[in-house]
Amino acid sequence: MGLKFNSEKCSGCGGCVEICPGDLLKLDENGKSSIRNQADCWDCMACIKSCPQGALETRLPFCLADLGASLKPKMFPDRIEWELTYADGRSEQFVIPRN
Repeated sequence: MGLKFNSEKCSGCGGCVEICPGDLLKLDENGKSSIRNQADCWDCMACIKSCPQGALETRLPFCLADLGASLKPKMFPDRIEWELTYADGRSEQFVIPRN
């Protein structure tokens, strides 16, 4: 799917780096998370689920969404709320409880 990092939200804790099963994430020269190669991402979303700052979001591939759409997680202690925003501005929300 592709990851997008919000460097303003990233605290540089490295939690996403530690949890990535493919060892694809690293802290860059500014101490912020980055991905080594987007094409190698497994789309498991472990990094998104683990980020306490909500600094990561997914980007939907063209085959799954209209151009300009986004899928953003909002992290809460007991749940993750996903907001799917279509290119035309419509949005849908999905709630997934945390175990």
